[in-house]
Amino acid sequence: MDRDKQSRQVMSGVSDAHDGMKSVPRKKFKKPANSQFDLDELARGVESGSRLHLGKAITLLESTNPEHKQRGQQLLNVLLPKTGNSIRIGITGVPGAGKSTFIETFGTMLTELGHRVAVLAIDPSSSRTGGSILGDKTRMEELARNPQAFIRPSPTAGTLGGVHKKTRETMLLCEAAGYDVILVETVGVGQSETLVRGMVDMFLLLVLTGAGDELQGMKKGILELADAMIVHKADRDNLPLAKKTVREYKQMLHFLQPATDGWTTRPLAVSSVEGSGVREVWDMVQEFEQLVKESGYWDTRRQEQTQDWFHSMITDELLGCFYGDAQRKQQVKKLEQRILSDELTVSQAVAQLFE
Repeated sequence: MDRDKQSRQVMSGVSDAHDGMKSVPRKKFKKPANSQFDLDELARGVESGSRLHLGKAITLLESTNPEHKQRGQQLLNVLLPKTGNSIRIGITGVPGAGKSTFIETFGTMLTELGHRVAVLAIDPSSSRTGGSILGDKTRMEELARNPQAFIRPSPTAGTLGGVHKKTRETMLLCEAAGYDVILVETVGVGQSETLVRGMVDMFLLLVLTGAGDELQGMKKGILELADAMIVHKADRDNLPLAKKTVREYKQMLHFLQPATDGWTTRPLAVSSVEGSGVREVWDMVQEFEQLVKESGYWDTRRQEQTQDWFHSMITDELLGCFYGDAQRKQQVKKLEQRILSDELTVSQAVAQLFE
């Protein structure tokens, strides 16, 4: 089954309007007065692979302006038949593991092999100011200049687990623009990894040498999310220890539930500085894709991604509706004061909110 067909099946749970869309001539959008977005132009630009138009389309989707949000969904609906034709790879790792260095080396190699690579880097936002680091383009300077690559830092904006709620839609736009490898980088090992696991096909965990010490502080659940473990910075004097770490992980992984049915999670020693092991990572990704497609689990995982997306958006919408009501906000503040003054228990206050 080709990827366009997979996408049509997977996205059917998100938009009924998507069905049969590929055979229907594209709608002509009316441009509202004072609108800075021409949807026809954006759609053509995205399909042609223009990074400028892709950036504008993502900005439209990320906007909190109600008109922009509506038009962004119209744009996405038109582009849906062009989506799904990629492999989506999540990349995480402990602080200092060198995720950005690995992504730049890995992404550059992929472009040299003829692939188009999109990097969606999940950035932490300040809980006080809402500001974002957005430093990925400075950390991946070579890849950022590569015409076959596209880097988009996405601020988390307080989303649970540090994953921007529009990351999934951004992936679809990148696929519509012809990017056949999507790399989603997370901020580090934590709750965000579980959410990213639910939106990608394959999940890579970057670790450092010295597996015994590192495992003391790493949750078993994180290890069970990984389809591959990249023992990074395996170069120079560190190479012997990296090889030892690979052996330790091989022994340990036998006792863990594999992240993907039919696939055995494996560790690889990689040096992004020297480039050793990077091609082996891509060979493993291709082997993974072939095996999962042959087993039929590829389609199942894509459907699970869509279901997870659907339910997470229901949660976002419920929270938005609840806290978006001005009268409800006042009620919450009053109940908070009564809780803090020991007039009510938390359960009693919640019961009053939902009476």
